[in-house]
Amino acid sequence: MSEIRELLRRTAELAADYVESLDERPVFPEVTPERLREALGGPLPDGPSDPKTVVNELVESAEPGVVALGSGRYFGFVIGGSLPAALATDWLTSTWDQNAGLYVGGPSASVVEQVTREWLVDLLGLPADASIGYVTGTQMAHVTGLAAARWHVLDAVGWDVGARGLAGAPPVRVLVGEKRHVTIDRALRLLGLGAPQVVAADAQGRLVPGGLRDALGGEGPAIVCAQAGEVNTGAFDPLPEIADACEAAGAWLHVDGAFGIWAAVSPRLAHLVEGLERADSWTTDAHKWLNVPYDSGIVLCRHPESHRAAMTTTASYLIQDVGERRVRDQVDWVPEFSRRARGFAVYAALRSLGRRDLTELVERCCDAASRFAAAITELDGVELLNEVVLNQVLFRFDSDERTDEVLRRVQESGRVWMSGTTWDGRKAIRVSVSNWQTGNEEIDLAVDAFSQAYGQVPAR
Repeated sequence: MSEIRELLRRTAELAADYVESLDERPVFPEVTPERLREALGGPLPDGPSDPKTVVNELVESAEPGVVALGSGRYFGFVIGGSLPAALATDWLTSTWDQNAGLYVGGPSASVVEQVTREWLVDLLGLPADASIGYVTGTQMAHVTGLAAARWHVLDAVGWDVGARGLAGAPPVRVLVGEKRHVTIDRALRLLGLGAPQVVAADAQGRLVPGGLRDALGGEGPAIVCAQAGEVNTGAFDPLPEIADACEAAGAWLHVDGAFGIWAAVSPRLAHLVEGLERADSWTTDAHKWLNVPYDSGIVLCRHPESHRAAMTTTASYLIQDVGERRVRDQVDWVPEFSRRARGFAVYAALRSLGRRDLTELVERCCDAASRFAAAITELDGVELLNEVVLNQVLFRFDSDERTDEVLRRVQESGRVWMSGTTWDGRKAIRVSVSNWQTGNEEIDLAVDAFSQAYGQVPAR
């Protein structure tokens, strides 16, 4: 056996040991940063180290500080796990080590992105010719989609960004709902678009269409950011009314669908995203509900030429298909120049699930969220704060202090983990169900953890 084969075999054993321990290990580790630094730190050795020793010692030192994000008992931050086929393919992605910037850097990496694009637009009910980009996550997907939006709306008023640049260009207004995700604001800041104009949202975080129509009454090019799945409540902006307002005003509609866009694959839930196909750009995270390893974000665009124009770059030494476009150079569609071939893991996830099991995964997670909501509200003093329309449950106890203390005890128990938040000025707890391994047993365990912690915390 060669040394590299022995190393990879040992690494596979260590990885399998970890995956098989997810059902038993504490979801959040009990370790101090000082202990981790002591185990992992120290001076860099002068000479080389045996690769097998490096891997073994890294696992021994790092695993005490690894959060079991892939566990079906992890309910924090809308984080999925890793489907077996996606995990295995992600290893192969590192093994193949393709530079997914140009077709010549890996033909299969380029083609697999085209194939998954066809599958995704079909699954999500988007325009058949929509373009796609694979990025780190929804944050960079917003940057890409909004860059395409700015290019398009300026071109529509006669400003040639390619020839004239952005200096002196007409100001672009960006309108957002009060409860939009913070990555929207960050994307606008990175693009130099400034602070957005905020439109009121209702009690569940849905953008109010009437307020949007009034705000769109101003002059100049405009972009509207809507969302499919508010990060706390799971609520969906009313996309048909928003699309109507955008069409009437000639505005670009960008939809943040980080996790909620996957409702489109379920006949039972598709009503939540009615009007989705009328938008101009869409974003989502494959590392959330599709259960692909980090990092994997996706941006799609109705206007491929604007998308490409906003992203592409050329240089004399690059080998690009700038004429016939018979092949796809990924650098034309994303901000990154060199990057990991993320399309392989997305391909494997979709291929391994198929349309039927992807629908079942989404619906099962939503059913689990409803099961948790029904059970948690049987505890005295629990207030459910959201309409459980998807996979998010938002609730609190009878005071901020008790809410924080119960959550702290649940987190420290290690049995399950979820995060806290603030909703309308009050402390709350948010449970996100998006892992392919979460079932009734994990939901019942979570309810039991809260029941026990609640009983230990006196009312204040």
